Amino acid sequence: MTVSTLPAPAFLSKLVSRADAPTRVAALRAHGPVVFTNGVFDVLHRGHASYLAQARALGGSLVVALNSDASARRLGKGPDRPLNNEADRAALMAALESVSLVTWFDEDTPLELITELRPDVLVKGGDYDMSQLAETHVVLAYGGRAQAIPFVDGYSTTALVKKIRQG
Repeated sequence: MTVSTLPAPAFLSKLVSRADAPTRVAALRAHGPVVFTNGVFDVLHRGHASYLAQARALGGSLVVALNSDASARRLGKGPDRPLNNEADRAALMAALESVSLVTWFDEDTPLELITELRPDVLVKGGDYDMSQLAETHVVLAYGGRAQAIPFVDGYSTTALVKKIRQG
């Protein structure tokens, strides 16, 4: 049996550095409105997949900005979170059909990145009051829109991690 070298998976081309993100997002505009969402997306589950597919349906492409590992740790989800490092989280995110582009941010919020990328639609999960987010105000100020997508009941990374740890 021989081992052949296979090319890298095509989905890895969806990963883009923060510096290159504005150029790549500009190219996505040819496909219609650019939808933007962000989060840690530590352990992907059905709720995430549904949320991302619904977000993508709001435009021509979906950009996902992941909290860097340092940013995720500052969210207070626990000393051992995220469980998956940012490179692994990004690769899994990029492998999803609904996701067009994946990048990272190191700040506590993606406000600076949103200001740079100027997405047409900002999407967050249903647990956010969109009117209270600084990101919403930025997007609305340049003519974009902001929308919350309801959670799929029964799915949470925190609950899943707890279930796994209980054995």
